[in-house]
Amino acid sequence: MTRWEVDFYRRPCEDGQGTPLWELLICDRAFDFTYGAMVSQPEATVDWLQGQLKTAIAKAGIPPDEICAFRPPAVALLQAAAPPLGIAVIPTRQTPTLKQWLVTRSRWYPTLPTYSGAPYDPLAVDRPAPVPVPESLWGEQWRFGALSAADFQEELTQEPIPIQSLPLDWLPLQMGLASTIPIPGVIIDGGRRALALAQWLAAQDPVALNPMVGNPAGLILEAGLCDRWVLTTFEDPQVQAAARTFGERQLQAQGLHFLLVRPDDSGITYTGLWLLRS
Repeated sequence: MTRWEVDFYRRPCEDGQGTPLWELLICDRAFDFTYGAMVSQPEATVDWLQGQLKTAIAKAGIPPDEICAFRPPAVALLQAAAPPLGIAVIPTRQTPTLKQWLVTRSRWYPTLPTYSGAPYDPLAVDRPAPVPVPESLWGEQWRFGALSAADFQEELTQEPIPIQSLPLDWLPLQMGLASTIPIPGVIIDGGRRALALAQWLAAQDPVALNPMVGNPAGLILEAGLCDRWVLTTFEDPQVQAAARTFGERQLQAQGLHFLLVRPDDSGITYTGLWLLRS
């Protein structure tokens, strides 16, 4: 399967009339194929984008099966331009090669005569304030936990869990982590709501769990392209200490962590499992 990573958005550049410039960047995961073009903001239309995609396909010699994009405005334009060409558009934050390219290019723009000097963060997206998970879905109890890399990959992932997301590239042993490294996680005992909660989580497309510092402290679920959900809040000092340990273990595990939903604390059955990465 051929997959391109694509961004189409304004840059800190402007034309001779002071109009902001938008840039289209296309690459594959291996960075063997790249394509780029700039256009003034009024001309940054679906028709222009579709024409550029056709030019990129001609250059590549073969169309991609999928286009991955992490920025919501780019996704919206691509979803209008790409499907008529027979290309699926996948909204996802997982565009590592493209993001590295964007960071590299951000250091190049100031050398251009078109540079505007405007503040610029190459990976920034507008993100809404986090909102609470619906109370009707929340489980009976939750806790922080951890499994060794070996136990997670060789035991937990082998369980017959009906709802799961386990990117193969992120399996801890495949990433070269030591088998004894603890993979931190959050375990939710959902009771009768376990299936409904797992289905809701799957629809949100979980990306990462990040501790929230404050009073109260909490746990933020990053999901989709830019959504944020308040999974839970807590004031107990012991839970806050566990949250700090959770964050420290994430760093040790190269950002890996998991979210596990089960009906109860018996450990006999599981409902949903997500392998996440900050």
